[in-house]
Amino acid sequence: MRNFLLLLFYTLLTTLTFSQTRTLSGEAEISVFTLGPGNYLYDKFGHSAIRVKDENNDLDIVFNYGTYDFNTPGFYTKFVQGKLLYSLSVSDYEPFYQYYKSEDRWIIEQVLNLNVAQKKEVFDLLVENIKPENRKYLYDFIYDNCATKIRDVFSMALGNDLKYNTELEEEKSFRELVQENLHHNTWGSVGIDLALGAPTDRIASKLEQQFLPDYVLDADAEAKVRTSSGEWQPFVKETITIYEQQKEKKETGFFLFSPWVVFSIIGVGLIALSVRDVIRKKRTKSVDVLIFVITGLVGVVIAILWFASDHYATKLNYNILWAFPISLFFIRAIAKNKYHKRLVHYIILLSILIVLLFFHWITGVQKYPHPILPLLIGLLIRYRYLVIFFRNIQRKEALNR
Repeated sequence: MRNFLLLLFYTLLTTLTFSQTRTLSGEAEISVFTLGPGNYLYDKFGHSAIRVKDENNDLDIVFNYGTYDFNTPGFYTKFVQGKLLYSLSVSDYEPFYQYYKSEDRWIIEQVLNLNVAQKKEVFDLLVENIKPENRKYLYDFIYDNCATKIRDVFSMALGNDLKYNTELEEEKSFRELVQENLHHNTWGSVGIDLALGAPTDRIASKLEQQFLPDYVLDADAEAKVRTSSGEWQPFVKETITIYEQQKEKKETGFFLFSPWVVFSIIGVGLIALSVRDVIRKKRTKSVDVLIFVITGLVGVVIAILWFASDHYATKLNYNILWAFPISLFFIRAIAKNKYHKRLVHYIILLSILIVLLFFHWITGVQKYPHPILPLLIGLLIRYRYLVIFFRNIQRKEALNR
């Protein structure tokens, strides 16, 4: 915490006092920093930044597009809605380095192979972007973040003098790229997978892969830059490991409260409960109410991310097929042991929607987190039991008339 506060202080101080009249000497170096993942979900994907070092002008600073203000009014609401503003900030190199070292996150520096004019173009663009009226931008997890900004800065500053390799060695969807940084059997992985919609199952182009810092690192290593004489040379002149991670970060998903274990218990529990209810000829109403409440509320969150958010990645999220918000309107009906025609039809609809979800899964319309499979099977069997139960009540009511 102490190192974070120091970094925040120096960042604010340097950003506010940064002189926009500075110029670079011919000996200046511009580098790209790639930082390893941290311990928390929001920094599992690493980080990217740009370093400008000019010993002749006593300058060693880092431009960071990953700055945001937790004190922003309605921070979490704006983040969910895709309306949260991120900002470009600048800090001295040393506090930046010390903070990420204290976090035990590896740091790789790629010193770029730029001539004097190209360095000036990049620096001038960064100086223009750090101005108060330019430094903020609308954050998007895939299309506009701290990593894509690095790519965009160099593409804008260097134009046709920069050439990225656009040939895909292996086709990967946005979802697959995201999950490379997470263990599939963790709540963070499952939560992100549930929030991401069908658009993230599209294959990402080589340039689009640079929404992740590791792929910025790889792309820069393969890129070419044009010299003053018109020849093409490697974009990266030198790659340096500034800091090596000291402790191996292991993320294992096979623990007692992991998603696979929890959802398997719930799925098997729903099946066992349905069998027990059949034998006892009595329905456990509290469980059915709980199913409608939980799936309904999850559905509301998915609907908000789909319809009330500007995040492209959360659109067309067909997890809503099993977590249907309308279930909340049938809570009173499911809490009673009375035949209700609309309720029965609705339960049949829920069953059909889950079958449709499996069809989507198989055909590749959208991928779903694997740990929820036992839950879906349990729900499908429970819904089948409920249809039979309520129809038996209908028959008994008909006979008693």
